[in-house]
Amino acid sequence: MQSNLLPHALAVEFPELAEKIKELKQNNAHFEKLLHEHDALDTQITQDEMDVKMISDDALHALKQQRARIKDELYRIASAA
Repeated sequence: MQSNLLPHALAVEFPELAEKIKELKQNNAHFEKLLHEHDALDTQITQDEMDVKMISDDALHALKQQRARIKDELYRIASAA
């Protein structure tokens, strides 16, 4: 199973928030923790999609949903800053 492997880095997906993301990463521990979780999930998903690790489609879908929930919260925080 291989999909189009697009970058899911927050600053890439939301370039208009890149400066806020950088500031929040340095000054907001909760944001930094969420960003770290998002990036770790993104790396795991990319590896799974490249068949580096074997994972079921359901498990991969669950990881993508978790990443999306975290990304939504990060976006909400960055937009409000």
